[in-house]
Amino acid sequence: MTAPARRPEDEERRNRAAQQFWSVVVGAPAIVSVLRLVVEAGGELQTTLLLAANVNPVNLVAAFVTTASRLVSGAMVALFAISAVLAVSIDNDPAGWRRRPIPLLVRWKRVVPVWLVIVTLLVAAVTWKILYLPLLLPVVAATFQLSLRRVHERRAFQLAALAALLVAYYGLLGPTVAAAVGAGEWIAALVLAAPPLLAVAVTGPVLAATVRPLVGLGQLAIMIMLAWTSYSVATAPVLPTTVTTVEVADDETEQIRGSVIAVDDVSVVILQEQGGIRYVDTEEVGARVLCPDEGDLPRYRLWVHGFHVEDSLLQALGRQVRPITPVGAVCRATAPGS
Repeated sequence: MTAPARRPEDEERRNRAAQQFWSVVVGAPAIVSVLRLVVEAGGELQTTLLLAANVNPVNLVAAFVTTASRLVSGAMVALFAISAVLAVSIDNDPAGWRRRPIPLLVRWKRVVPVWLVIVTLLVAAVTWKILYLPLLLPVVAATFQLSLRRVHERRAFQLAALAALLVAYYGLLGPTVAAAVGAGEWIAALVLAAPPLLAVAVTGPVLAATVRPLVGLGQLAIMIMLAWTSYSVATAPVLPTTVTTVEVADDETEQIRGSVIAVDDVSVVILQEQGGIRYVDTEEVGARVLCPDEGDLPRYRLWVHGFHVEDSLLQALGRQVRPITPVGAVCRATAPGS
């Protein structure tokens, strides 16, 4: 049986959806990067221009990727999962949607290449906290519609394979789940234990009467996630924090905490942490110390085979190479509130 020919209006909608999707994918990071410079500059126009003139685009992209990959991948995998469920639900009811416009999320789903979905899932796998990695299981099941209802041939073998995977999963995370229950951390235990079971029931199609409400709620949820992601990324630092020791007199020094914007033979330009630009003669600079991000205090005392649940896989592997990140005394002495 040959596939039905596409109508010209359907092809036009598909092309327009593709343009909209790629405009968001390409344009949003550029806009957010500019907003980051504005926020980093404290809203001052001249400081923003100074940052734009001296911050290397490669450094800006690197800072965007390292700080935004977790949030952006989270928003995108949520988009993929929700739109996939909506798409299969609409395809399951073609008569009901024959004269209705196809929702934007579904049109985007139909133009997203598979390689982009796979790359986004891989980025999420290495940047999300280990605690939240199990949530990728229902996301993958919804995105690729991996449902038990689709199992027809060799049903017994596939069900046995599924059972083996569940046994392996709970065998791997069982001690951590037990530790979470023992410590009274019920949310962490639920996040670790529930996703495999949720993956079995998360795929579509859903009831026809619930599709339209889900379209509205899904689009609203995606908009909220994108707005929260944009805010979090825009307020993240662009430049590393350092403490520069400057000689102000024969036996006196001053420690300036902030970010070095530019260095030349004449002066060092520092964006002070409390605001304002400071120009220091290069000859007056005695030392400069990089202040690592101390991060938030860990909430859970849970480990998965030696990896802390609040570390990502990249962070966990990094701690295997550099177990301790020393924090200089000068960084603690100049920290806000110290």
